[in-house]
Amino acid sequence: MRLRIPIIVRWGDLDAYGHVNNAAAFTLLEEARIKAFWANPADPDPWPTAVLGMGPGADTQTLVARQEIEYRRPVPFLRDGIVVETWIGRLGGSSIELCYAVHAWRAGIDRIGPALDEEPYTVAATTLVMVTTATGAPTRLSREQRAAWEPFVEQPLAFRHRR
Repeated sequence: MRLRIPIIVRWGDLDAYGHVNNAAAFTLLEEARIKAFWANPADPDPWPTAVLGMGPGADTQTLVARQEIEYRRPVPFLRDGIVVETWIGRLGGSSIELCYAVHAWRAGIDRIGPALDEEPYTVAATTLVMVTTATGAPTRLSREQRAAWEPFVEQPLAFRHRR
């Protein structure tokens, strides 16, 4: 199963060619990651994976250890935005590999479901490491995190052009 997080593409995300700038693409993925995984007590309909108590004063933090992105076709300005499919390609002891596939938003897309059957604009993967805020040392994933995330573990992303 995959999460499907809607994200608005802002005019400022575009470059001179009229498509999403390569650096802005990482920011859009970051927005999806935060919506999907950070707990927000004010959210009336939270994502089932939003179990990380992040932000100032949190006991743990996530550090980006690695990111890779593959642009398969330019993301144009889409008035309705994009949908970022996310799933976990690897659930480790203190880390996860979060995978993404970016598609155009369209009405009727469920928040959770199997992979969309269309070619994505972009695919990417981020390795996140959980660390203790006070020490910066890696910390094990909790039972709560594993229970929330295990339903979303699938095969890791296969990049086309990896050497």
